[in-house]
Amino acid sequence: MIRSSGAHGRRAASALLGAAIAAGALVALPLPTATAVSPDVVVSQVYGGGGNTGATYRADYIELYNRGTTTVSLSGWSVQYASATGSSWQKTDLSGSLAPGRYLLVGQASGGSTGQALPTPDLTGTINLSATTGKVALRTSTTPLTCSTGCATASGVRDFVGYGSTASSYEGTGAAPAPSNTTAVLRAAGGATDTDGNSADFAVAAPQPRNSSSSGGGGGTGTRIRDIQGAAHRSPRTGQQVSAVPGVVTAVGTTGFWMQDPAPDANPATSEGIYVYTSTAPGRRVGDSVTVTGTVGEFRPGGTGGTDNLTTTQLTSPQVTVVATGAAPPAATVVGSGGRIPPTAVIDNDATGDVETSGTFDATTDGIDFWESMEGMRVQLNGPAVVGPRNDFGEIPVVSTGSTVRTNRGGIAVQSADFNPERVLVDDVLATTPAADVGDTLSGAVVGVLDYSFGNFKLLPGTAPTVLDGGLTPETTAAASSGQLAAATFNVENLDPADPQSRFDALADTIVGNLRSPDLIALEEVQDNDGPTNSTVVAADQTLNKLTAAISAAGGPAYSWRQINPVDDADGGEPGGNIRLAFLYRTDRGLAFVDRPGGTATTATTVNNVGGRPQLSHSPGRVAPTNAAFAGSRKPLAGEFTWNGRTLFVVANHFNSKGGDDPLFGRVQPPVRSSETQRHQQATAVRGFVDSVRAIDPGAGVIVLGDLNDFEFSRTTDILTAGGALVDLPATLPAAERYTYVYEGNSQVLDHILLSPSLAATAYSYDVVHVNSEFTTQVSDHDPQVVRIPLP
Repeated sequence: MIRSSGAHGRRAASALLGAAIAAGALVALPLPTATAVSPDVVVSQVYGGGGNTGATYRADYIELYNRGTTTVSLSGWSVQYASATGSSWQKTDLSGSLAPGRYLLVGQASGGSTGQALPTPDLTGTINLSATTGKVALRTSTTPLTCSTGCATASGVRDFVGYGSTASSYEGTGAAPAPSNTTAVLRAAGGATDTDGNSADFAVAAPQPRNSSSSGGGGGTGTRIRDIQGAAHRSPRTGQQVSAVPGVVTAVGTTGFWMQDPAPDANPATSEGIYVYTSTAPGRRVGDSVTVTGTVGEFRPGGTGGTDNLTTTQLTSPQVTVVATGAAPPAATVVGSGGRIPPTAVIDNDATGDVETSGTFDATTDGIDFWESMEGMRVQLNGPAVVGPRNDFGEIPVVSTGSTVRTNRGGIAVQSADFNPERVLVDDVLATTPAADVGDTLSGAVVGVLDYSFGNFKLLPGTAPTVLDGGLTPETTAAASSGQLAAATFNVENLDPADPQSRFDALADTIVGNLRSPDLIALEEVQDNDGPTNSTVVAADQTLNKLTAAISAAGGPAYSWRQINPVDDADGGEPGGNIRLAFLYRTDRGLAFVDRPGGTATTATTVNNVGGRPQLSHSPGRVAPTNAAFAGSRKPLAGEFTWNGRTLFVVANHFNSKGGDDPLFGRVQPPVRSSETQRHQQATAVRGFVDSVRAIDPGAGVIVLGDLNDFEFSRTTDILTAGGALVDLPATLPAAERYTYVYEGNSQVLDHILLSPSLAATAYSYDVVHVNSEFTTQVSDHDPQVVRIPLP
């Protein structure tokens, strides 16, 4: 029951001219023509609407990008333009150099005075480009071309772009789509993609001119989303004003919208998406191509009370300009097979303390950084597997790739060094999520924007996903045979008499039908007679009588019960509920309860030596109820039983909850499990009680069971089992079967049955009966478990 958090990315794209590079660092190579993809410099963007009616920018431009690994000298090169079918070419000579991963902005002529000024061009020419169709060549000489067709393969042509439907020459099988006064053609992946196919490599989007300072430029001009997000958990530009940040609207919420850069760079660690907070209905539509001027901020879900949560980066006080409508959404990043593969074991292994200030960020090996690197972006999961039931918040935990340990029923199991960072929650913020159980699959491609809130990364699909039923059904255990004592534990989740009769009937059906009416049941979370009403009532006889009556009505045996009323409001849990532990037991198969009066909420039962045999001073009685280890928590309930004449000591437990622990994907890494301290103290007290029994009779039969709120590999369990004093039965199961609870998609052990050595040496049969935790419809959030111990 631990929760967790996320991170961002940083872009490595801008131009650097030769004046800033030592001459010895330049590389002059024999230059191929466009018959092969360019190994380095390409035309990354063309805009010809400059100054025209409704234009976004006042001047045309041609943008270059070095997709290679070495600096290239541009001396003696040129960019050239001809009309769609023309053979008369205009040119602008180039100079300087272009470093790898950098841009060069070549400003051109203007068709009027409309639009904003370009970011400062690195070079300037006088070409007047068509806004809708034409031809642009990057040539390794300054001699103008003379061709109309076949130009892409002409001598010295390093890269070539034909755009618009009437272009007479282009790379590949078709020209790039036609832009307009408010759009440009942009090469995919920020200029990194080159397949020698104009129609495939280019898309139409809002013009996004990038000059030599676009990656780190001051004043925000030319700033991209990736610059804002940064390769970190907080934006490197928090509090700064940024101007004309381009993007395409990908999703719209009630108080803002998400947008994504349609021309990403090649760095997967940097997010290309961001949330724009408008505070009221944003008035935008998916497909709007916009520029946004605003202030970079960080929003922490939960406000001052959500200090464990990571922040999400956003633009606030925005001024939004729509430059085009109906733009195609940027391609979604596939997570899973055929796409980015999330880490399957490590959430974070290099931060110590606050990840927002630690300075470490590794989107390849750290799950918290992997998901953060896509914050605000469109993400696609192909047929993800459901690993936890849809909860009351509309969240469905899923995985889209292989996990370290999958349970036998389709979940993913928690292990000591693996809390499954591959999990993500599909949430209903933008579209209703359907009921789903473990073992189901979400059909087809589930696409949405990636968000973060309350300790988890969440995918927000725009349309409701479809569930493919995995056919999972509740389990039924075997009935105890003659001579077998069946002992069970069952957390009945805040049961009180005001719950509908249908809930009591469902619990009864589970006990009778699925658990096969065990001889002894330790119940956790039994509330008092008026439930969560915060009165002075502490008795729970109505709750227990209503449950036992329902069991009888379901065809089960006549159970008796024992418990001790707590001090009002002293044991934690739901305020006013006074949850406590209770024993249900049946006497028709040889089990009997040994009553010894005197046990109260504050009176401890002790172990007496009576003729060389242990005996409880009070039965039922509470174990160390005034011990500080149990302050504000449930006190263990001890009872002495006999089974066909053999004495058994049973201790029911409900240890301190995990509330207050850091979330798994939270800002503190590794997460601090502050609640463990009290559980360790509680385990020490219970272990001391068991030791006092076994000190008198090493072969005594002792059963310790209940909701320990801790894992089978935890220090809590180790304290109880140290030296072989007890055997923890969940730990004896194969890894794929070790779970009694599913939390945020993590199947984990919280409930335990432990046996003393004399009982563990028998040929017992143990079963966690999965009837609740994997299902959207459940009568409790915990799975019960039962052990059948042969005691002739």
